[in-house]
Amino acid sequence: MNEWILIEQLKQGDQTAFKKIVAAWQDLVYNTAIGILQNAEDAEDVAQEVFVQVYESIHHFKGESKLSTWLYRITISKAMDHIRRKNRKKRFAFVKNLFTDENEAVIHPPDFNHPGVILDNREKSAILMKAVNQLADNQRIAFTLHKIEGLSYQEISDVMETTVSSVESLMHRAKSNLKKTLEKYYQQDQ
Repeated sequence: MNEWILIEQLKQGDQTAFKKIVAAWQDLVYNTAIGILQNAEDAEDVAQEVFVQVYESIHHFKGESKLSTWLYRITISKAMDHIRRKNRKKRFAFVKNLFTDENEAVIHPPDFNHPGVILDNREKSAILMKAVNQLADNQRIAFTLHKIEGLSYQEISDVMETTVSSVESLMHRAKSNLKKTLEKYYQQDQ
């Protein structure tokens, strides 16, 4: 079915249209979220938040971009909000530990199991994703959308609402920073 027909049906409150939209785009949303968050549970939570927002704000979708572009924007926004919330909780737990007798560390182990990563490469991908996680937000988003989601620079510029040359610059800086980080890692590993 045509996505524009589904959007119009959803705007009229059609539950079946919403179910079809979720079925058609849930993998895109989940894969993008896990690429940014690197945690399956968090990615599932964000995916649910994304579709709740789609349902609640479909009337604001003007159709100036593809539905997938709008979904990428919402997913990135929700994923980055999730990271900020999680970082605030970590800081609060750290401060709380300063004022208590408990010396337990608050640890959030990486749980990166992207559906596109083959089991043999999980350890290498975990190292790479840890390095990706250290990138500045815009670099991480551009890198994730290009290298993990397979979007072109033009599509990324649409999602990030910037120019193609800005995306090229973000990708160049991301690759350069990753190279530095991974060189340090592999030198320490020897």
